Amino acid sequence: MKSIENNFDHPQVNDLLKKHFIELRSVSPEGSTHVLDIPGLKVSSIKFWSLWENDELIGCGALKFLDDNHGEFKSIRIADKFRKNGLGTKIIDHLINEAKKLNIKKISVETGSGDFFLPARKLFKKCGFSSCKPFAHYKKDPNSCYFYLDIKK
Repeated sequence: MKSIENNFDHPQVNDLLKKHFIELRSVSPEGSTHVLDIPGLKVSSIKFWSLWENDELIGCGALKFLDDNHGEFKSIRIADKFRKNGLGTKIIDHLINEAKKLNIKKISVETGSGDFFLPARKLFKKCGFSSCKPFAHYKKDPNSCYFYLDIKK
């Protein structure tokens, strides 16, 4: 599996991110939607990677810098063709390894509390994340769940 940084303009990456944005907007109540669109992912405080097997896009994910040692995962998505194959763990592992290279010590993530987001919540728990209170700009919200992971080098 290879990763490519910031290749938003690749048609497969662009399509996956657009689908992710539209789908998450459709299942999240107004005021509780925290998905970033492509321009939102292009800001300097975010690093983005797509992961590939040969010429096929497996998925993507991003790391937003909250401060020097704290990051937030954003826009983690598996391409439909590769869902339910355990590849979510590989994307999380890749993002954790990139975070370590960038000297991040703690990773936080927000995801939805509804049934649609159950696979994401299970994935984060499987990868060692623990529940936590809202972080950064987030507020207590019955439509959101918050997780964190302390990482070591």
